[in-house]
Amino acid sequence: MHHTSRHHADCDLPDEAATLALGAEIATILHPGLIIFLNGDLGAGKTTLARGILRGLGYQAKVKSPTYNLVELYKISRLYFYHFDFYRFKDPFEWEEAGFREYFNANSICLVEWPEKAAGLLPKADLSFLFHIAETGRNVEIQADTEAGRLCLKHWQSLKNH
Repeated sequence: MHHTSRHHADCDLPDEAATLALGAEIATILHPGLIIFLNGDLGAGKTTLARGILRGLGYQAKVKSPTYNLVELYKISRLYFYHFDFYRFKDPFEWEEAGFREYFNANSICLVEWPEKAAGLLPKADLSFLFHIAETGRNVEIQADTEAGRLCLKHWQSLKNH
């Protein structure tokens, strides 16, 4: 079931292939300057979605999980794509030290797993993906929290309806 409005969409993801496919679709609407949050439990499919997005953007090599270094940079043609994973993030000082703030800029797409662990430090997300583990696999809610996010969501929905 797909429930959609300008600010919100719902998708069922029965398996990993569906999650990768959603990522590839989302990739088509992304542009530099966007901030994307992925929320959900361990194993809910966040990294799989990130992998699908990177594949959709044309990144062919293996997508590593940035769990240990907190961030992995992918340079895809002229695009900088930062994949953050704040699961092990403890210390706001790390944030300043690593210069993470500078990564959130008009030339890059920032995708953040476990954004709640760095709450208060992160700018507002344009799009948030909330993963729920369901009986039939996964369910993901997509929320648009900014005008840029709403435009992306609308664009994605118009692609889906054709």
